[in-house]
Amino acid sequence: MLDFAVLVGLGWVSFLLRFDRSFVPNLNQWALMLALPIIAVPVFVRSGVYRSVLRYLPERAIWVILRSVTVTMLLWVALAFLTQLTGIEGTPRSIPVILWLLVSAYMICSRFGAKWLLWGESPTTRHPRPTLIYGTGEPAIQLAHALNSAKESVVAGFITEDRALVGMDVLGLRVYQPGDIEGLVTNMGIREIVITTPTPMTKERRDQVARLSQLPAKIRILPPLADIAAGHYLVSSVRDIDIDDLLGRSEVAPDPELLRAAVSGRTILVTGAAGSIGQAVCRIVTQFRPSRLVLLDLNEHGLYQINRELAQQGPVPVVPVLGSAANRKLLDRVLKENKVDVIFHCAAYKHVRLVEENMLEGISNNINGTWELAEAAYDAGVDRFVLISSDKAVRPASVMGATKRWSELILHHFSARPAPREGRSTVFCSVRFGNVVGSSGSVIPLFKEQIAKGGPVTVTHDDMTRYFMSVREAAELIVQASALSTSGDILLLEMGEPVRIRELAEDMIRLAGLTIRDEANPDGAIEIVCIGPAKGEKIAEDLFYDPSRVQTTAHSKILRAMYMHGRSKDLPGKLQALRAALEGQEAEEVRRILFDAVAEG
Repeated sequence: MLDFAVLVGLGWVSFLLRFDRSFVPNLNQWALMLALPIIAVPVFVRSGVYRSVLRYLPERAIWVILRSVTVTMLLWVALAFLTQLTGIEGTPRSIPVILWLLVSAYMICSRFGAKWLLWGESPTTRHPRPTLIYGTGEPAIQLAHALNSAKESVVAGFITEDRALVGMDVLGLRVYQPGDIEGLVTNMGIREIVITTPTPMTKERRDQVARLSQLPAKIRILPPLADIAAGHYLVSSVRDIDIDDLLGRSEVAPDPELLRAAVSGRTILVTGAAGSIGQAVCRIVTQFRPSRLVLLDLNEHGLYQINRELAQQGPVPVVPVLGSAANRKLLDRVLKENKVDVIFHCAAYKHVRLVEENMLEGISNNINGTWELAEAAYDAGVDRFVLISSDKAVRPASVMGATKRWSELILHHFSARPAPREGRSTVFCSVRFGNVVGSSGSVIPLFKEQIAKGGPVTVTHDDMTRYFMSVREAAELIVQASALSTSGDILLLEMGEPVRIRELAEDMIRLAGLTIRDEANPDGAIEIVCIGPAKGEKIAEDLFYDPSRVQTTAHSKILRAMYMHGRSKDLPGKLQALRAALEGQEAEEVRRILFDAVAEG
């Protein structure tokens, strides 16, 4: 209504500026003045001028206003000519120009002036971030209260996929549908969108996040309500959306009682403690109060860093040991002096291409290290021994995968041995992983580095797929396995569907706020290039040799692969032949012995 009245007045002022103060409009000129708001208001409505909330009005709204005023003036001039109200009738051609300047100045100054006067906004004023909350459940309601109380963000509305709620108000705020998000970001100056829905990221959700990531708003996520209830996060502790959230399934929650039963009051040895997985295992172990934690690694700096971190957390005694898991004399001394109860064997060379190119050293480290540690644990009567294996151990095509399968066979060999006469019987088990997101051998750090450098991002094959899990899931699975297993078990996590590596690369590019350069978008920022599989790389990995022999465990998401008997027959003889070939640096013979032993699974 204000705009209607002011626009009529501005029409009169434009004539006054063109003529003089004694100007009195005739009937035709009055009609033209009244036509101005009749044309302008529908144009402003259609262009979204009235949908913007003044408190959150962004600077880009100036261009929307100027465009709307220009369209209005063009229609007004056309109407004037059509009705023959210009020229001879006393309306000079300079009037539309004067009127365009007046209307533009009024529309811009009235909006931004009201924003500044009513809410104290100025170019130097810091104000809360306008935020949309994706979801209308209990977590979304709690988050809205928390954000408004913190006064760093202000909730501008909710997004829901429930059509019954669209258009209604929750906490006095409008509920919108997902299709409205882009318009809301543009018209309301939304700077942040927080996803609160607990469901895993489906392909549709990944596509939506990919679209949203190209908008000038940060996409963030609320931790699961179970974590908030357990005290791991505050309700307001939203975090940036990460690649973990786009893997198509929810993280598998651990069983705290299993973790406690595996660790509490025991002396724990973690080999490879300076590696990404070893460090994660150490952090989880210290949460459940072992009597002592022994760290073994060859990496001096990494061992120093994790020892310092854990020592600061206290009160668990931490013993750093610098050395190799293949050094039998060192192992015997460490196990005896610390009276180790549980071993988590994380130490191994895991990078497929690097182990392929350094076959002899990779085989010596991975296989000899596992044998020496398993035999030392057997002789010392260690309670439990958990090996970190890989899905690449199933029908291995790479040297690294074959060494992991050998390691599984070694553990089965020792599990079949009778207990020492006066010693305890050791429970030997293996844990199979898919790719661990963020670990040193994962493709994700490589993608991040390539994206940071401007590309290209390299994938080995368009159809290559892998199973993924987070570092935290991997560490929790390792620790829980020691409580769930019986001797000779191979445990693994229910991994959901495998992820296409190319889709993962695309998601990471979009999460970085960049576009993909391809035939459909030649001006995109990052190109994805296929370089072909390296020697030993498979297009897809398996989790089991025989899916029919898989059983459930006490944890609904942890599975047990039943061992096929007879596979470790004459393993000591094969190991002796392998060591002799390694000693003679006979690469071809080493490869033959390595793969012959695992050919039948």
